[in-house]
Amino acid sequence: MFPLERRVTVVCGHYGTGKTNLSINLALDCARHGEDVTLVDLDVVNPYFRSADYADVLTENGVRVVGPNFANTNLDTPSLPGAVRNVIAEGSRVIVDVGGDDAGATALGVYSRTLADADPDVIYVVNRYRSMTTHAEEAVQILREIEATSHLRATCVANNSHLKQDTSEDTVLDSMGFAEEVASASGLPLRFTTAPRSLDFSILNKIPNIYPVDVLVRAPWE
Repeated sequence: MFPLERRVTVVCGHYGTGKTNLSINLALDCARHGEDVTLVDLDVVNPYFRSADYADVLTENGVRVVGPNFANTNLDTPSLPGAVRNVIAEGSRVIVDVGGDDAGATALGVYSRTLADADPDVIYVVNRYRSMTTHAEEAVQILREIEATSHLRATCVANNSHLKQDTSEDTVLDSMGFAEEVASASGLPLRFTTAPRSLDFSILNKIPNIYPVDVLVRAPWE
């Protein structure tokens, strides 16, 4: 399935849920479909997992990248280019990768008026296996903090539950109850569940709305 429903998509969630990897996959899929797509990297919190650090593979595949001015350097300075507002206001496809929790959403709040005018799809990414979000109530609490800080409301939940390289079919299947509970408790639809493209896709017949992803983002020590 192709899970994007609006021109502008914001991808947010708790630290380590896999937002950046998901954002990159979404952008690459848009480009493969022939769309003019820009990936905006607003992660000024975590220096290890930034979309802009994968700019080469993105630009080689037709994705424009706008991100912190000091990505790919040893300077961890949260400087955002003024081009962000213009990109969001343009008519082409935009995917915004946001830093973790309410701290990361602070950068998003800077552009909340521009984003609100664009009527964005705000995807809240959850990972059952990430600390602090192993229970639905915890995940919903983090969502409310992100919404309050960003001045935007989430439109759906994405189940991106994984155990990095140890992710199996059972990993994904066992996360479904949690994802459905988060969706119910937050009053949002569960739009899709990701699964590594490397898995045996008999899983397609077991879970609705599976979105296959490539595992592109890795920590420097992996």
